[in-house]
Amino acid sequence: MEQHDDGATAVHYRTTGATPGGARTGGTSTYSALLAQVKEAGLLRRRRGFYWTLFAALVLATAGCWTAFAVLGDSWSQLVVAGALGVLFTQFAFLSHEAAHRQVFASQKWNDHAGRWLGTFLVGLSYSWWMHKHTRHHGNPNTVGKDPDIEPDGIRFLPEDAAAVRGPLMRTFLRHQGWLFFPLLTLEGLNLHRHAVVAVVRGVGARPDVRGRALEGVLLVARFAIYLTVVFRFLPLGMACAFLGVQLAVFGVMMGASFAPNHKGMPTIAHDAKVDFFSRQVRTSRNIRGGWWVSFLMGGLNHQVEHHLFPSMPRPALRHARLLVRGHCHALDVPYTETTLLRSYGIVVRYLNRVGVTARDPFACPLVTELRIH
Repeated sequence: MEQHDDGATAVHYRTTGATPGGARTGGTSTYSALLAQVKEAGLLRRRRGFYWTLFAALVLATAGCWTAFAVLGDSWSQLVVAGALGVLFTQFAFLSHEAAHRQVFASQKWNDHAGRWLGTFLVGLSYSWWMHKHTRHHGNPNTVGKDPDIEPDGIRFLPEDAAAVRGPLMRTFLRHQGWLFFPLLTLEGLNLHRHAVVAVVRGVGARPDVRGRALEGVLLVARFAIYLTVVFRFLPLGMACAFLGVQLAVFGVMMGASFAPNHKGMPTIAHDAKVDFFSRQVRTSRNIRGGWWVSFLMGGLNHQVEHHLFPSMPRPALRHARLLVRGHCHALDVPYTETTLLRSYGIVVRYLNRVGVTARDPFACPLVTELRIH
């Protein structure tokens, strides 16, 4: 395995199972062997005790925040409560994400109910929109034209998208987009709420779920009505606006800072490339080293390689699967990328800045060929 100084792994195919062109049987068989090991170790077994305990702890912490809110009254110390709520909403969003992946319950119906109520009612996200977008991402991570997570959205994640930008102001922004990425995440919470409202109004996908859409509409209206009424009823206008600003900023930064390190700066895959499932998931994902606190902050997404290989694996089992996956990759000579949280942020910043260079000169950025799997 070769490691670049920006943290992205070079694309070298030395084994049958990892070849990008046509060796699908080898790739499938190597994944099947790993899956058999994972099943034998019981790592796909539901961990309902863990999730119920985590849910209860988050509910108690949230109740504590609202108790502090009532006790503090008209005080700027409320901004601490707002920050704490931003953290807690992120944790509920992680639980919704895990329910969407069928990690919590054996029943699909129960997972959907839990994901929708947690994500939509408690956090203010659209469960249907998230499912539609995230399913596409998991099927084709870092794949040009197929992964919605690398489509242009203010930030440009691909050199060709940056090269297509016109206008001096936007080109200047893109050349510094890496440095601006994390400050811009303070607006991501508001952006996620916007996506939720748009999804309810317009529907999601070619065949919108009418019943789910109606339920999400009711849950969103109830969530925002209750939340905003409480904040603006008991706090002065200026303080209430500051409270919302802090809560949304913390929520947006934590959400973005949890998802960005996992794929940004890793190799991308050409739209028509034929890459087996195992190679596609491992080569485009990056793990984050650290103890329990990293897993808590990132909702288990620090084990991104394992999560992509086994999306329904409960969070507590991911760290155990890591040893099996890492050994499997070593045996096949397939790059297994892992780094620290702070280093991953540095990688993301440098990668985005290098991509942004192509807004001025499409031939100035070596990432076009260096990080592309054909």
